[in-house]
Amino acid sequence: MCKDDVIMGVIEAVTEVMDSTLKEAAPKIKSEYQVLSLATGASASAAEYILELDGFNAIMVVDMLTKRYHNYVPLYPKRGAAVELHNCDFMDMVYRGFKFVDKARRMQDGVKGMIKPIVGNSIVDLSPILENEVLANPQRYAYPACAMTVRFSAMMRLADYPCLLTSEPVTATLMTHIIALDKETAAAPARICKDCASAALMDFRHSYCQWKEAF
Repeated sequence: MCKDDVIMGVIEAVTEVMDSTLKEAAPKIKSEYQVLSLATGASASAAEYILELDGFNAIMVVDMLTKRYHNYVPLYPKRGAAVELHNCDFMDMVYRGFKFVDKARRMQDGVKGMIKPIVGNSIVDLSPILENEVLANPQRYAYPACAMTVRFSAMMRLADYPCLLTSEPVTATLMTHIIALDKETAAAPARICKDCASAALMDFRHSYCQWKEAF
């Protein structure tokens, strides 16, 4: 997967957004939960921003992948139990990022310059995306005059493996530390509504989620 220049460029840029944002916010961080929230919020914002560079957004992606799922089920009734797992993770990630990026765009108020999504009380630094030579030059990876879907197609390749964007080495490590520091509190199942993208935007499924029973 990472042999493709654009896919690797996406992974590098999203990782750099997370790294830059966390370093800038470090003096203000008070708890391990803030680190986890900011790390995942920064990568989610970066993923959404890359979609938007090609004229897409999370709502369009969730609409497409959910409709595809309804076709996929009868096509492959014997599919593996985990086949749609990563698509759901991808949709949840970009939908979360959409909420940060959309609010930042609304606050732009016509002023020129980079939008500044805010996660918690920290600004997400999206500049590594525009400074990435590969992502800044999609014309190198298609017929130059028509390179309008290059970055989006790389994002779709990662829709089956979003662990490289969230990023799982970061989230898994942070969760391990959080659980170790608070052994008395069960970390799963989640004790909150996770605002799942497929339920929030497409199908009327929220009312069937039994997240309260996690208590």
